[in-house]
Amino acid sequence: MKDVGGKPETRRSARASCVLHAPADCIERLRNGDTEKGDALKTARVAGILAAKRTDELIPLCHPLPIYRADIDYELAGISVKIIATVETIGPTGVEMEALTAASLAALTLYDMLKPHCRPAELRITDTHLEDKRGGKSQFGRKLRVAADARVIVLSDTVAAGRKPDTAGRAVEQALAAAGFAPVGYDVIPDEPAQLRAQVDAALASDVALIITVGGTGVSPRDQTTETVAPYLSQALPGLMEAARAFGQRRTPYAALSRGVAGYAGKSLIVTFPGSRGGATETLAAILPSLVHLIEVCRPGKPHAGGYS
Repeated sequence: MKDVGGKPETRRSARASCVLHAPADCIERLRNGDTEKGDALKTARVAGILAAKRTDELIPLCHPLPIYRADIDYELAGISVKIIATVETIGPTGVEMEALTAASLAALTLYDMLKPHCRPAELRITDTHLEDKRGGKSQFGRKLRVAADARVIVLSDTVAAGRKPDTAGRAVEQALAAAGFAPVGYDVIPDEPAQLRAQVDAALASDVALIITVGGTGVSPRDQTTETVAPYLSQALPGLMEAARAFGQRRTPYAALSRGVAGYAGKSLIVTFPGSRGGATETLAAILPSLVHLIEVCRPGKPHAGGYS
């Protein structure tokens, strides 16, 4: 099974459909609800909903998901009926398979209930396909369409002294590059406020789009990143770090200890990440769609028509 534990939860939906072809008198039986086994449309609707809820038990590598909505609708024609399944969840992965399974099993249920009324060759299920999907990376972009520059500033006495390699900052640097940021600057400095101010001042002077500090957001006496960065923020964005902490707390209770801040300083967006590799990568996973949106749409100096769909 694919590990989706590092993916943020979003509202996701999928719509799938298929078509059952049948003789005209069978379609009329569907309209009237008078097959010998009962009302086929109602029965198939229940079967489709149950299929959506139990897809992970039927398809081996599907993840179990909380299903918040599962509907089956029909479009009856002269010699066919289109079965449309709509499924919604809030989760780390999509519900395409749930929608496809729901439509398929609803169609099979109709097939079963109509087969006493016609020859087998007169019943066919065709055109099973996904019509639409929303949520996740298909809706909330995790990669820039146009490159923007970024700077990663790692604060660690031990890394700066060469006593251990940096993994957290490098992981953030690589993830930003994969998300379309370029160039991505990278520096390692000790936990010294004066050196951090010099780095931030240089980045702001160059109008770097995104500045990420890694480290110094904890509670030790040397952790001064938050106190150093906060005065730069002319427009705080507390929701970014709230989202990161909430995401992290579902994975480790220590995420609550991060004192990170975020916001705009002039035209630059500054975000302070924890110093551990896990904390840094989880923070980026949680807020990357927001960072992409801020850089592409909301960055100061860019026109923003407003309104969200």
